[in-house]
Amino acid sequence: MASTIQDVADKAHVSVSTVSRAFTRPDLVSEKTRKKVLAIAEELNFAVSRSATVFQSGRSFRIALLLSAPVTLWFNVQLYDGLNSVFHDEGYDISIYPIGQASERAAFFSSMPVRRYADAVIVPSFDIDTTDVEKMRTVGIPLAGVNTSSPEGFDIWESTDDYLGVNMAIQHLVSLGHRRITYVSRRSTTTLSYSANSRRQAFTDICRNSPVPLHTTIIDVIDGDLHLDGAFAELIAQSPRPTAICCQEDGIAIALMCKLQHFGVHIPQDVSIIGFDDNDYAYDMGLTTIRQIPRDLGVQTALKTLSFINGEPVNEPYAKHKPQFVCRSSTASPFDSSHRNPRWDGASIG
Repeated sequence: MASTIQDVADKAHVSVSTVSRAFTRPDLVSEKTRKKVLAIAEELNFAVSRSATVFQSGRSFRIALLLSAPVTLWFNVQLYDGLNSVFHDEGYDISIYPIGQASERAAFFSSMPVRRYADAVIVPSFDIDTTDVEKMRTVGIPLAGVNTSSPEGFDIWESTDDYLGVNMAIQHLVSLGHRRITYVSRRSTTTLSYSANSRRQAFTDICRNSPVPLHTTIIDVIDGDLHLDGAFAELIAQSPRPTAICCQEDGIAIALMCKLQHFGVHIPQDVSIIGFDDNDYAYDMGLTTIRQIPRDLGVQTALKTLSFINGEPVNEPYAKHKPQFVCRSSTASPFDSSHRNPRWDGASIG
């Protein structure tokens, strides 16, 4: 028969409440008493249940992670791994809440003060509004933002410097001699505001202010265009066609590389391509890209969130991280026309 809390109390000659506090509120029990209770509990193979710990502490030991895209996407997988590597060891579970529209986000934050789903809320990649913030303030639940466009409203904020990353990409292409550059971005049809949109704006601003005159175009990949058919058609309809393509994310860059190569376009001889992320496939594809490390963002977010929950000082609650330029084989100086595929210089493709 399994030992009970009463068995531990009897053998330690203390009350049941003292045993409970030794596990759930050790700061209220003397070190000597706590050590004795823990030793006897170990001897009797006794452990306080999770539900008892939750009840005694007033915490749910749950972290809410709001995701606007599938958890299986590269960024979300890496971020989750970083978060879980910290929270798991501290006894916290991560609950994922799919948020596809602004109305779903509003519904989550409206019910949070009443149901208190979690001890903290982590929001990657999309923005929140002041109403959401105010509702969290009323119950003292910390809000952590990861790669959101602004730290405003968040207690903790970890972000990759998107502007700097896009600038690295543009400066690389310009230094190689490219002057006709197309930017390919993902345009969501949801009502959420995504931080990745700031990369699109950064591209526009940087190219407009370039000391070297640049001819630029922007193509949007619409939700549901899994094979980039629409974006590809728009790309090859350009005249003259670009000598370089800068992509919002590696997923777009790799899909375009495959599609272009399928139709006989050579990379980088005909056109250079650069991505953003350095995801799991970028190395094998030889993709020049801008590296960010979502796992590190997750680790730092989790550590700071725990400090906040425990009432401890948070060192550097707002942090912006410098991305890293990674040069591979998908970019090169523009080849002269004698070495380029005539199909890319204006002939029909497809």
